[in-house]
Amino acid sequence: MGSLAHRMQPWWPLAALAAALAALGAAHALQRFGGLPPCPLCLKQRDVYWGVAAIAVGGLAVLRFWPRITLRRAIAALLGLGFLTGAIVAFYHVAVEQRWVAAQCDAVDIGAIRTFSVDGTFTTPNCDEIAWSLLGVSLAGYNVLFSLAMAAVSFLIAFAPSPPPEDA
Repeated sequence: MGSLAHRMQPWWPLAALAAALAALGAAHALQRFGGLPPCPLCLKQRDVYWGVAAIAVGGLAVLRFWPRITLRRAIAALLGLGFLTGAIVAFYHVAVEQRWVAAQCDAVDIGAIRTFSVDGTFTTPNCDEIAWSLLGVSLAGYNVLFSLAMAAVSFLIAFAPSPPPEDA
């Protein structure tokens, strides 16, 4: 497993970027086509993915000019921390949904949002209401699982031992 993780190091920032953009794309598709408007905590989860995407793009740029093994490991570790942050934010959202913690979501200024219709309305869902679930797991719960998996792979790549040199 160590050699597979070692072989993944050069392109892991690209894979992490693709994963973050896929998560953002899925969230926006559920909003646009699924009719699931995001609550403020959902938007905070998206912010984390934008941060992971920025780390990945920066990591790709750095590795383009300095492809050192220590930098590959550091970037993978930073990506792991970013995904772990996403898991923590998503778990907090799950805790709010399950009413394990009492939280008040940040208020959104409805007057600042322009709608296409003069008579149109915009409502912000409450963070403690589950808008959609599958098998008893909410979208925030699936985000926890996805973020934890991505963090685990990132840390595995960051801290995997280097393969022994081949004998010539």
